[in-house]
Amino acid sequence: MIRLAAMAACTQLYGAPGWCAKRAGHFALGLLLAALLVIPGWAAEPGWSAYGNDAGGQRYSAATQITPDNVAKLKVAWTFSTGDLATRPDALKHASFEDTPILAEGRLYVCSPFNVVSALDPGTGKRLWSFDPRLNVGMRYPNDFICRGVAFARQAKDGACAARIFLNTADRRLIALDAASGKLCANFGKNGIVAIPPGPEHDGKWGRIHTTSAPVVSHGLVIVGSSIDDNQKVDELRGTVHAFDAKTGALRWAFDPLGDEKPPFRGGSANVWAPMSVDEARGLVFLPVSSASPDFYGALRKGDGAYANSVVALDILTGKVKWAFQTTHHDVWDYDIPAQPTLGTVKFHGQDAPAVLQATKQGLLFTINRDTGKPIIPVEERPVPQTTDVKEPLSPTQPFPVAPKPLAPSKIDSKDAYGLTFWDRGKCKAAIDAAKHDGLYTPPSKQGTIVYPFTGGGTNWGGIAFDEKTQTVYVNTTNAMHLVTLIPAKNVRSEKEKFRDVEISPNEGAPYGMRREVMFSPLGLPCNPPPWGMLHAIDMTTGKIKWEVPLGTTEDLAWGTQYLLGNIGVPNMGGPIATAGGLVFIGATMDNYIRAFDAKSGRELWKGRLPAGGQATPMTYVWKGRQYIVIAAGGHSKLGTKRGDTVIAFALPD
Repeated sequence: MIRLAAMAACTQLYGAPGWCAKRAGHFALGLLLAALLVIPGWAAEPGWSAYGNDAGGQRYSAATQITPDNVAKLKVAWTFSTGDLATRPDALKHASFEDTPILAEGRLYVCSPFNVVSALDPGTGKRLWSFDPRLNVGMRYPNDFICRGVAFARQAKDGACAARIFLNTADRRLIALDAASGKLCANFGKNGIVAIPPGPEHDGKWGRIHTTSAPVVSHGLVIVGSSIDDNQKVDELRGTVHAFDAKTGALRWAFDPLGDEKPPFRGGSANVWAPMSVDEARGLVFLPVSSASPDFYGALRKGDGAYANSVVALDILTGKVKWAFQTTHHDVWDYDIPAQPTLGTVKFHGQDAPAVLQATKQGLLFTINRDTGKPIIPVEERPVPQTTDVKEPLSPTQPFPVAPKPLAPSKIDSKDAYGLTFWDRGKCKAAIDAAKHDGLYTPPSKQGTIVYPFTGGGTNWGGIAFDEKTQTVYVNTTNAMHLVTLIPAKNVRSEKEKFRDVEISPNEGAPYGMRREVMFSPLGLPCNPPPWGMLHAIDMTTGKIKWEVPLGTTEDLAWGTQYLLGNIGVPNMGGPIATAGGLVFIGATMDNYIRAFDAKSGRELWKGRLPAGGQATPMTYVWKGRQYIVIAAGGHSKLGTKRGDTVIAFALPD
């Protein structure tokens, strides 16, 4: 048993099963000695070694130094500038700084929106090395320039590139860097670089496919997804996931979520743009698969779309499907799975079960058995709206977990229209009255359909934080509406000329293009009532809500309105983290703050001012006895928050 445990631990640390197998006996002896010698104070300080801290993405830290009693004393400990403000000021208009740094073997690793990786001293923020992949910033991508993180893995005990940083770039390169020096690993691919199929596809200066989330590394493999614009073509690129040998860069397997779907199915995408997670012991990788293309018209892709809109568990060594669970059938709302599947043990109704927790844009939280793919908390197939003014083979039902309750509203009546004055409220009322809306899953139409929650969530890529000890999930949501209108193909060009500041996509090959716009009042506030952003705590033993609080203010949207509207909650991008110190930290909001909440009550205890928008998930670690809270503050192209290039660390006074 000790030898098996040693083998598993070695593989997790070094990502090299073959190397570990030969040394399992020595490693077992090391584990035994370590167990005998470890006493309080000798244990390693809490770190943050992967995008979600652990491979399963719990976003939970064992750090306890910062507590509800002292969190108000947090001060800026250090700041680091990526240099983008000085070197790429124009390109920053099309960038979002969504990075969550990682701490591995004494270095903090940061990825800028342009895939520039920097290694920092964890105590001072001083740059130790940097690597610039030299992206073509003249190229535009569907989600602009984004790097949510990098991955770390130790491949061998010592030597050049024994420990590696793996980086996905926007132009579809997988790069292996020596973690100690930042130099390219010459024995990986071609001088440290592998081209990810299908390569840097583009139309003119518009990229068709890129990568935004960090890869995952396990069992000697590096696994990468992709980000694809779902609304340009019916016959879009496929969202194939690729696994490469972590040592050599050789392709080991590829998985297409649409499989061998053939006519009468027409469509592409079903890509994996959000972060993946890994169960090391079970040898499984979990994919959050997006929707098939195009998003809002699916008559040419009959059926539910194979593994689109599904959590898919693959055998990590072969890429074969173990199980899949679909959260949206025949998606025509862009309700793809946007967040990392989070792994943990759930004690629902007193029964321990290995779970996958999956948050969705609809504001739903699915709790799935990690071994079987069956719901732990029951899921019901409920009838949904069917009427539309276009021919569309809709699914008659959609899956709804019985608990927790939906975390975002999905139904609105014109009498609920919001506004600060009779005039702007009247404009919102008229817009709601003019649109089609029968609640969640009302299909898109030529009339114009309200998609509520909008396609940014509910929950988005920030995902959840899970404290297994207290069985509490923490998750933030956005509350806003989209108006989606199907446009006859012959009218798409004229509509683009008419609505120059509105998103209009051609859906080339379909009889309809689409127009998508957030439903704002003339004063720029959402037409639905607040709160527009919320932070929730869910008791997973019962599925009930522990507490819910508004998240964020309008301070940096229109100064002074925060005094009029108060802590009303605002749209947000980014996620929470939880700590053993009893706190939940989150940035994400459209005001430039990072906040700390009491994990038990939801009371806001502290907020730290940021130099730019904090639309990123923070992280925390302890370094030489001091706990740091770190967040990227660089703003977000879609939310329009203040741009910058700063990573900022907070800590208690020395």
